[in-house]
Amino acid sequence: MTTPTRPDRRRTPSTAGAAARARREKRDRLRPTRRRALMRRWTVLVVFLAVLGSLYLLLFTGVLGVHNVEVEGTQGLTPEQVRQVAAVEMDTPLVRLDTDEIVKRVATLPRVAKVDVERSWPTTVVITVHERDPVGFVKRPDGVHMVDGSGTDFATIPQVPTGLPSIEVANINPADPATHAVVDVLARIPQQLRNMVVGLTAQTAGSVQLTLTDGRVVKWGNSADTERKAMVLAALLTRPGKTYDVSAPDLPTIAS
Repeated sequence: MTTPTRPDRRRTPSTAGAAARARREKRDRLRPTRRRALMRRWTVLVVFLAVLGSLYLLLFTGVLGVHNVEVEGTQGLTPEQVRQVAAVEMDTPLVRLDTDEIVKRVATLPRVAKVDVERSWPTTVVITVHERDPVGFVKRPDGVHMVDGSGTDFATIPQVPTGLPSIEVANINPADPATHAVVDVLARIPQQLRNMVVGLTAQTAGSVQLTLTDGRVVKWGNSADTERKAMVLAALLTRPGKTYDVSAPDLPTIAS
């Protein structure tokens, strides 16, 4: 019985040499050439220098700096007044501009209730101001002082404005209880009643009085129960009288 012969798996010298050459050729194709390596290094260097130059232009030159300051939202103020207080230094790189400081400076203007500062690329700063809206005025020896809904005295004008009620309190100030009560009543009363009010007075937070266009006086009290007081007053005003007391709306009175 004959034993089967196994195939000889050993490579011949020619086969082994061909395989080695194939591996070397593959490695040569994958291995970057010196020229390719140099090009890659130069590319990295050029990109790095470009980024560095861009950062320098952005951070340390006026190329992308402030060239223009736009002011929006002014009414009583002028754009130039806002620019002057904002004190934005021209050519300051926009990316380094301290917008919070500009907001603080513009907010010092009494007429300004709120201010927003934005960068408008490539070279503009936009300052948007929201001015205070007057709800009444106070007469003083130096002129007519405008008062907003917070009780802030924010402007002085020479003549009494039309369409606004006068306010009489000892100390116009947002922290003053009487001032706060007066402006709170003005904000809460119905529009129909507000159109009839030509004056408000208060010595304390609980002693607000309204003077109507026909001269009648309403003792309002504090700023609580506004809706109830307004409903009671609407009924009382149909009856003759000079003074109407709704400070206790469940027990209103009329005096001649």
